Amino acid sequence: MATTGQFITCKAAVAWEANKPLVIEDVQVAPPQAGEVRIKILFTALCHTDAYTWSGKDPEGLFPCILGHEAAGIVESVGEGVTEVQPGDHVIPCYQAECKECKFCRSGKTNLCGKVRAATGVGVMMSDRKSRFSINGTPIYHFMGTSTFSQYTVVHDVSVAKIDPVAPLEKVCLLGCGVPTGLGAVWNTAKVESGSIVAVFGLGTVGLAVAEGAKAAGASRIIGIDIDSKKFDVAKNFGVTEFVNPKDHEKPIQQVLVDLTDGGVDYSFECIGNVSVMRAALECCHKGWGTSVIVGVAASGQEISTRPFQLVTGRVWKGTAFGGFKSRSQVPWLVEKYMKKEIKVDEYITHNLTLGEINEAFDLMHEGGCLRCVLATHV
Repeated sequence: MATTGQFITCKAAVAWEANKPLVIEDVQVAPPQAGEVRIKILFTALCHTDAYTWSGKDPEGLFPCILGHEAAGIVESVGEGVTEVQPGDHVIPCYQAECKECKFCRSGKTNLCGKVRAATGVGVMMSDRKSRFSINGTPIYHFMGTSTFSQYTVVHDVSVAKIDPVAPLEKVCLLGCGVPTGLGAVWNTAKVESGSIVAVFGLGTVGLAVAEGAKAAGASRIIGIDIDSKKFDVAKNFGVTEFVNPKDHEKPIQQVLVDLTDGGVDYSFECIGNVSVMRAALECCHKGWGTSVIVGVAASGQEISTRPFQLVTGRVWKGTAFGGFKSRSQVPWLVEKYMKKEIKVDEYITHNLTLGEINEAFDLMHEGGCLRCVLATHV
């Protein structure tokens, strides 16, 4: 492409400081160095993790930065040594890298990858510990190794999943975070069996994806828990069979669920990031075998607690990141499942806006009626 090896000036939504509106700026995007890929981002969705860092509560949050981590685009150019993708490939950038070589990747026990985390955690690229974004010479930090609220971004090659070019990018961008996180929490982390009773705390995108995954796994009852009763009608479409609003009960929610299920659920999933709800999610599990999976990200410094007896008597407490999916290997498989209509994606998209409307998009996300808002970046 004509831009190969050149700086590209493009539009990006910059977070100059915590809690201040994002500003559409002209950003200079440097060419990719060795082991890096420059991507033309066509569609990006908003996720609560973006809002969490923007709020200033994220200990790794750095400003100024370009947020965004759920997106899809086309490779514009690649750096030296990059062999698995080439210009023109359709890709999904993945905040959860997969190098296939590090101790984590070789373990066969986790989808976490250690290769570039030391750089992505501090907003820079691995090769020179610098940013590829700048405005008039001022460096702008990367975010989660993806920074998709930009018309162009530079990512590590181990963070790029090459997908079927026929897949609609305005839909499959969601497979970069929320939907796989929910599905994988059920299929990979909990390994829910047919006939199980499942409780899902928080019926946003991730919670609904958990419900969808549980339905596919053959769960007999899928109990959705949320303080917004308006969510139940939508949740039914994703597999939720019963709805409980904690506000309707005087008893603690864990006791309500234990009473509803003859001793507790087989599996529970906390999809909010609230440590008191995490405790309730564990304590609503059945004695002897119940498993609770923490999916939501709690604020910095928060701690979880329960009585040790809860675990001594057979409950299991575990967590998941990106649903346990290995990004480069399995995101293309998820895209295939979507193309075969085996998983939902379109149904999570409630709003479509443009990059220039990003602040309104965040307002929508916080209002509760929005699941995923997809932004077109090149309109």
